[in-house]
Amino acid sequence: MSALEDTFATFIVRQTGASDATVVSFDKLSGGAIQDNFGLTLDLEGGNRPGRHEFVVRQDAPSGVAESLTRPQEFRVLQAAFGAGVTAPEPLWLCEDTAVTGQVFYVMARAAGSASPRKLVKSEFTDEQRRALVRTFGAELARLHSVRPPDDSLDFLAMPNPDNPALSRVALYRRYLEEIGEPHSVLEWALNWLEDNAPEPDLTVLCHCDFRTGNYMISGDRLTAILDWEFAAWSDPCEDLGWLCSRSWRFGADEREVGGIGDKQDLLDGYREVTGACISPARVNYWEVMALVRWAAIALQQARRHMSGEQRSLELALTGRMVAQMEYDLLNQIQELEDGNDQST
Repeated sequence: MSALEDTFATFIVRQTGASDATVVSFDKLSGGAIQDNFGLTLDLEGGNRPGRHEFVVRQDAPSGVAESLTRPQEFRVLQAAFGAGVTAPEPLWLCEDTAVTGQVFYVMARAAGSASPRKLVKSEFTDEQRRALVRTFGAELARLHSVRPPDDSLDFLAMPNPDNPALSRVALYRRYLEEIGEPHSVLEWALNWLEDNAPEPDLTVLCHCDFRTGNYMISGDRLTAILDWEFAAWSDPCEDLGWLCSRSWRFGADEREVGGIGDKQDLLDGYREVTGACISPARVNYWEVMALVRWAAIALQQARRHMSGEQRSLELALTGRMVAQMEYDLLNQIQELEDGNDQST
């Protein structure tokens, strides 16, 4: 037994009151470019959770990005989402004592299935399975968006300022670009377009802000968990819808707008069935542009983590290389929207 798995197992034994624990398996999970995730299966004896259990331990990585929540904050968001009926991993225990492993971490239940985006996009789903899955995505977001401010358990989340999530995001990404300190004219132009075309503010709700293919688990044709809650924020509901529909998350299946899985109308229909709200596709289109700008800014931050020597990683370096593709997609998407506006007038 390695020192780390022994430490995690001992922590869980204390939380459950078990008399003993046997480690069945322990491994570092794939993905998690921003945080470290470990799979841990234990046979517990006695206590309040006897038997075999599969856990995921999520721990701070050596470095992070500015937009990410802390692990205690993420744990509280996960509790709020789970309490609202969202298909999220059950949050179990938080450890803020850095003397345990040197990092803050929390433990959650492990969900079955796969999160591999390229496998999911290539899955041989029937048309009906695709439609049902995408409608489920809409329903899940609708349940999440039922969590609204004020909420004392989420008091660390800042409200959009100035009371418009779109303009608040534009200001944030301008600041990111300034901090990066190198010219990116397409991103700057796109931010100007987003500012000029910002929709009137709608409801402010709890958004996942990273719900996309690669951050949910599928077993068969069933959603089993929504993962990676570290970017959650109060925002416009369409931020989540637009992020999921962004071209960046279709993984080669560009004809299927919703994460390479299915159609946008099915997503909006699933959302409407829970909330009764009819979301305008045009409003989602706006937030798809915002998603491309945001992902490009995060990718630049990721590259800087590698280039600065803060965290040497080929994955982080390659993420920065994707910015050119995002800029190309931005040029095309904004042009398509402008052409559509010209035709409508």
